[in-house]
Amino acid sequence: MTIRVFIVDDHDLFRAGVRSELPDDLEVVGEASDVDPAVDLIVERRPDVVLLDVHLPGGGGAAVVRGVRKHIDEQIFLALSASDAADDVVSVVRAGARGYITKTASSAEVAAAIRTVAAGEAVFSPRLAGFVLDAFSSVPIGQVDPEFDLLTDREREVLRLIARGYTYRETGEELFISIKTVETHVSNVLRKLQLSNRNELTRWAAERRLI
Repeated sequence: MTIRVFIVDDHDLFRAGVRSELPDDLEVVGEASDVDPAVDLIVERRPDVVLLDVHLPGGGGAAVVRGVRKHIDEQIFLALSASDAADDVVSVVRAGARGYITKTASSAEVAAAIRTVAAGEAVFSPRLAGFVLDAFSSVPIGQVDPEFDLLTDREREVLRLIARGYTYRETGEELFISIKTVETHVSNVLRKLQLSNRNELTRWAAERRLI
């Protein structure tokens, strides 16, 4: 049986590479590089599995999942990302993704993961399995901290990068937003988490294994 796949990733070459490497039983029925077009096309084409990057212009992969969920409850998402950061995994799984694998996976492993989630099972890269069990055994799925739920997707992305030592300029370039917008998000994060400065923010994120 052919599994219809939709690819969401902001790198054209990566999407082309995945498309060319997928076996015949996995048919690519659409692609998108941004959140809003991805939501619209997924709702329109109803693929069996959406292969989803975590970081995208216009919002994270979790925003795509939530956007589609407003229209299609049963849509299956499989995150495929270069990141193995705790907050990335938790965010997209919390939103409703059924699996999370890293871009270090081989084409055969990606194909196998697509088939696995299409069959109704969850799948995680071996290097993430221990983390996932660890994180979710003591914390309800998708919840790192009650305070974390106060943050928007974009604020979480900014938090992750700032806590890892990115400058405001580097954070803006990574997320395709202005330095002033980064400053606004950092200010909102500090206010919501009742923190005073960047050092406290980094310590808060480290204690929760978000970096």
